[in-house]
Amino acid sequence: MTRGVVSLGLAGALGPEAVALIAPEVERAGFHGLWINDTPDGDALAALAAAARVTDRLRLATGVVPVDRRPAEAIAADVASLALPLDRLTLGIGSGMAKQGALARVTEAVSVLHEAGVPRVLVGALGPKMRRTGVELAEGVLLNWVPPIEARNQAEVLHAIAPDAHIAVYVRTAIAPAARERLEAEIARYASFPNYAANFERMGVDAADTTIRDVTELGDALEAYTAAADEVVLRAIVAEDTVEAYVDFARRTAPSPR
Repeated sequence: MTRGVVSLGLAGALGPEAVALIAPEVERAGFHGLWINDTPDGDALAALAAAARVTDRLRLATGVVPVDRRPAEAIAADVASLALPLDRLTLGIGSGMAKQGALARVTEAVSVLHEAGVPRVLVGALGPKMRRTGVELAEGVLLNWVPPIEARNQAEVLHAIAPDAHIAVYVRTAIAPAARERLEAEIARYASFPNYAANFERMGVDAADTTIRDVTELGDALEAYTAAADEVVLRAIVAEDTVEAYVDFARRTAPSPR
């Protein structure tokens, strides 16, 4: 199993055309994969289909598709209609905003996607029950907004349950001073969500402690995260959502050869 690889994360709102221009640069920079957030204004699967057409090796992942908004049957149908390459695809799914029935909803979605022929599903998970569901029923979990030590602790517990489970961690990252304001806004937004606020309190950390806020932090933080998890996804935060800004981010954060 590959351990400690580094991938890049983008917002689905960028759209397929922009992603098609950025993806080859991400592949050339040596990243393991490209993760796309699925949002109401951004279709992650359409963006990944665009990336698939212009890359050869880059793994393609969603981080994550909320199954209360986009049911598993619809996801599976879109994977087929878009002809996404299953050998490169990781479907990250989450329970979404609806609190009741979250575990049952995700459990059913994993089953539906597996039955549809999707071989690799990761579950976005904050709590221990959802994390356990991810490693027992799916192929692993995607952690989010956790510091390196917590990522390591959670990964150790999950690997004890399922040694082959894939543990990925999303890390919001800004390397340019001009992007710091946008990162701070993102930190404040997530800290205002009750479920995330409760999770930060349980971990005893500030939301900012789970991010990389400057290029000077990148080396040490990345080393800590890659030692903790199987895959680290640098969710790029740039000053302006332009192709040029994301290409510059990819080039400046390109992982060292392993």
